[in-house]
Amino acid sequence: MRIRSTRVVTGGVVRPATITVSDGVITEIGDGTADLDYGELVIMPGLVDTHVHVNEPGRTDWEGFATATVAALAGGCTTIVDMPLNSIPPTVTVASLERKREVAAPQIGCDVGFWGGFIGPTDQLVSMIEAGVCGFKAFLVDSGVDEFPLVTPDQLAAAMGVTAPRGIPVLVHAEDPAAVAQVSGNTADYRSYLESRPVHSEVSAVRMVAELTEATGARSHVLHVSSGEAAEAIGKGPSSLSGETCPHYLTLAAEEVPEGATEFKCAPPIRASREGESLWEALGLGWLSMVVSDHSPAPPELKTTGDFATAWGGISSLQLRLPITWTGARSRGFGVLELTEWLATAPARLAGLDDRKGSIAVGMDADLVVWDPDGVMEVRTDDLRHRHPLTPYEGRHLRGEVVATLLRGIVVHGEGAVTGRHGRMLSRR
Repeated sequence: MRIRSTRVVTGGVVRPATITVSDGVITEIGDGTADLDYGELVIMPGLVDTHVHVNEPGRTDWEGFATATVAALAGGCTTIVDMPLNSIPPTVTVASLERKREVAAPQIGCDVGFWGGFIGPTDQLVSMIEAGVCGFKAFLVDSGVDEFPLVTPDQLAAAMGVTAPRGIPVLVHAEDPAAVAQVSGNTADYRSYLESRPVHSEVSAVRMVAELTEATGARSHVLHVSSGEAAEAIGKGPSSLSGETCPHYLTLAAEEVPEGATEFKCAPPIRASREGESLWEALGLGWLSMVVSDHSPAPPELKTTGDFATAWGGISSLQLRLPITWTGARSRGFGVLELTEWLATAPARLAGLDDRKGSIAVGMDADLVVWDPDGVMEVRTDDLRHRHPLTPYEGRHLRGEVVATLLRGIVVHGEGAVTGRHGRMLSRR
């Protein structure tokens, strides 16, 4: 199979190229005619999303592998890494990891890796590393589900002591529980929720993570950064500390959230538009290294209550990550190369999958997204493929339209797509 475009992202440039694929792997990048010629459309490596809550088993009515992976492919994403919480049991032991793999295996449309969870005891960490998890996630604040409790700074330091010599990342939901309050007053007013989780709650937690990272030599990563000050704390922290943000923090603004519009609720919260601009600056400076979805659907009866005190927090943008990010990026002078780093290369590196994912090079899996950077799409819930297509982006017009997605050289989304479940389960290299 030979695949061609005049705009292929490879070797740090965008150039005309023909990609030769054999047995699902890229064997040559050169010139010449092709079986699939995509003209002037951009061909990037298939996206890698390292922050996806699939919730199966246990809460499949929220989201499951069948629906999540189809949504991923529709958005040009060929690899997701599943978060350990919201499923029952959470992925905190080898037994629960194997149970999740057993459930996922017959259903996955894209490739899937798994994060392990850390909820206090360190006795399972080494065995889970040996079983192939990509790293471990921990909460410093209430996770929202009883089966995944928060950890203390001392417990987090103990986990870092185990992971540091093995080069495995610890992912941290960084908010200071002492600075997070109950939502009070008019709980249909978004400001009541925003004020309950102030910027300083995030910043103080990030600084503590930076101190522990420095002290232990661990590889640490701060999840869903929502403020410029927190991003700066990461950027000025130790070199083994990294951070991510999400499309909703870059695009949505607190001042635009209508009363009772709980489809906008997430944690940390969407902040003022000035914070979004600070996050774009942090991406440009390298303080933040990637943009991932934090895809977290819930049934309408839990999500759209109109009450910010009780509604489930989570925004589902697995399918929309490319056009949302590109719309904001191009208007700020960023290009396709930066987009490739944020959406594919850096996430693959974090998860330890960059020996086969995240770039177009000889020897890599032939995972590709073909898209039109000038195409315009309107967000409509009817077009979203995840289980509960609720979205705060409804009606928005976005730049960047996915035309085709290829997994190991097989067209799995777009014209000529081959039906079936072609995904594989992945382990950290």
